[in-house]
Amino acid sequence: MVRTYPPCCVADVIASLGAVHGVANMTLWKHCLTLTFCAALAGTSACAVGQGTAQQPEVPAYVPAPGPAVAPAGEPTTPPPPPPSAPTAPATTTAPPPPPAAPATAPVNEAAVQWTLEVLRDGQQIDSFDGTTTVGQARTDTHHKVVAHNVGCKDQPAGSIDLSRTITVSPLQVRANLIVLSIDAQETLEGDTAPSTPEGCKLPPQPRQVSANHPGLIVPDGQWVNWQIVDRNPSLVYRVRATLAPHAAQ
Repeated sequence: MVRTYPPCCVADVIASLGAVHGVANMTLWKHCLTLTFCAALAGTSACAVGQGTAQQPEVPAYVPAPGPAVAPAGEPTTPPPPPPSAPTAPATTTAPPPPPAAPATAPVNEAAVQWTLEVLRDGQQIDSFDGTTTVGQARTDTHHKVVAHNVGCKDQPAGSIDLSRTITVSPLQVRANLIVLSIDAQETLEGDTAPSTPEGCKLPPQPRQVSANHPGLIVPDGQWVNWQIVDRNPSLVYRVRATLAPHAAQ
């Protein structure tokens, strides 16, 4: 730091020096002191200016506040996009009611069925049953056939046997052109061949009991349907036909 002196002190110093060194050298000393004084004043001014500059507080640079950008003059401004709208719930579409379904063919529960049952033995008709029965009801018929055979070595009639046949028919359902029948059969059946004794004498054929049941025989209206009862020795087939009876026949 440069020390400064007031002008009065500098003048006193010059006067003292002039008295000591004499008048002859006064001019030279004055000139030297003047230069020294000017140099001192120049240094003092420079330091003061430097300190003033160093101690001056810094002023922050101006920063503009954030805001919407301003388009330069002459350029078209683009409006800001609109704010997003709140999502809307999807529109509820009520489906039209389905078309009414076609009414199903309802079963006929109070109809009467005319039916016929033929008994075929080895392809030949040997018996027949028929009737008119209301749906849900049953009809049972029994047919008897008494036969006698010549037996023994004299080939004479001896004894007889009742070849009975019982048939139960029940119409279960009538739908469109189909008729469903439940059939139960019980019968006594003779074989095709008659046994004989070792001497060659005839014996009567051995009868056998045949039982058959069909829980739901489907018969197209007015058509014949075969139901196999016995395959062979002898072959036995029930041939069935059914049709919807008119109301007058009930």
